[in-house]
Amino acid sequence: MAGIASPKAQGPVLHDWRPEDANFWQSGGSSIASRNLWISIPALLLAFAVWMMFSAVAIKLKDVGFHFTDDQLFWLTALPGLSGATLRIFYSYMVSMVGGRRWTAISTASLMIPAIWLGFAVQDTATPYWHFVAIAILCGFGGGNFASSMSNISFFYPKSKQGYALGMNAGLGNLGVSATQFLIPMVISMGIFGAIAGNPQMTGDGKEMYLQNAGFLWVPFLFVCTLAAWFGMNDLTTSRSTFSEQSVIFSRSQNWLMCWLYMGTFGSFIGFSAGFPMLIKTQFPEINALTYAFLGPLVGALARPVGGWLSDKTGGAMLTFWVFVLIVAGVFGVLHFLPVDGKGGNFTGFLISFMALFILSGIGNASTFRMIPIIFRTFHDRKSVQSTPEEKTASLRNAGIESAATIGFSSAIGAYGGFFIPKSYGSSIALTGGPQAALYAFIIFYFTCIAITWWWYYRKRAPYPC
Repeated sequence: MAGIASPKAQGPVLHDWRPEDANFWQSGGSSIASRNLWISIPALLLAFAVWMMFSAVAIKLKDVGFHFTDDQLFWLTALPGLSGATLRIFYSYMVSMVGGRRWTAISTASLMIPAIWLGFAVQDTATPYWHFVAIAILCGFGGGNFASSMSNISFFYPKSKQGYALGMNAGLGNLGVSATQFLIPMVISMGIFGAIAGNPQMTGDGKEMYLQNAGFLWVPFLFVCTLAAWFGMNDLTTSRSTFSEQSVIFSRSQNWLMCWLYMGTFGSFIGFSAGFPMLIKTQFPEINALTYAFLGPLVGALARPVGGWLSDKTGGAMLTFWVFVLIVAGVFGVLHFLPVDGKGGNFTGFLISFMALFILSGIGNASTFRMIPIIFRTFHDRKSVQSTPEEKTASLRNAGIESAATIGFSSAIGAYGGFFIPKSYGSSIALTGGPQAALYAFIIFYFTCIAITWWWYYRKRAPYPC
């Protein structure tokens, strides 16, 4: 048979995987890829939910009796970004070394550790600050999952459909940020687990709060997704590669340039998401931050699949260039509507400007990832112009390995935005009294992204048009 054997016949490990072969894809490859994608998406959603738990929990710790400073609370929102980004560097290589099915199951199961620990830690106001620091660092497990998840899905789909597949995986997975900021305020107000989860905490105004539910909420879903990944996903032997095969990307200038650009798109999305609730609370104290906090991550996540679709239609470079131009305009909008020295400000304008930033960063997340496979395919096609058919086949495989490794590694570097942005807010407020200095620094950074995109990918005669 020209196509692929049935999934049952092959088992969880697939030795023959040729997504660029049209007959192979139509005769079974597409359905297998879809099944892996639709198990990957909820697993990644939960990973983002756990990763961003402290963005919703930190602003409530004072209410239940913890005596932490605002700077300490900003640190708790920033640390998951730092650890998650660092873990992504290692997670980037795990799919090729362990297998996508195995690693998805293992990494999803690991998220139960910080979720359960947080559930117990918040029940005792004597819990020292370092416990929360440790939990925040462990929440980085969720951030690490993104690198391995995106790398894994990139192997299942042909280049022509990777914009869609990666956009759906990341976009719907990113909904975990919005989910955590939407659901946590709801579940902490009720004893959904009964006596099993412990007694409520009392707030300063005499209300009951079940802050432990912020952690316990995710545990049953994580358990189910772990089982689904183990029994429903596949390992691809064709994606297996050694560290030395993947590490060649460190000598590719395009890898580092895409890391910089992804810091500007995904780094902005995750950093804005982590810092948004605390920024609202400090700049507009009369506003209930959690009423609006989930909106930004929601529209940003929903924009990502749109960005993937647009990138497939128009090209990633053009879309990325204009995304950065408009992001600069959006940051100037935020600056315009912020209060100065605690006076003035317009929350409606501030909120609209930030919603635009979330949408643009979501679109840019997809457009930058769409660029990577094309860049490396172009690079290897140029190298193999005079090569034999066997050498061209090997070159095509190397392009796939390097693009997947770059997707994983750039997602790791980009995720540092989840640390730098909220920490920049906290430092700027502590040193100057407001976040304006941090925002002006962001604008300078975005101008560098505009220049890189235009010179290398968007202008006429660009070295790597994509």
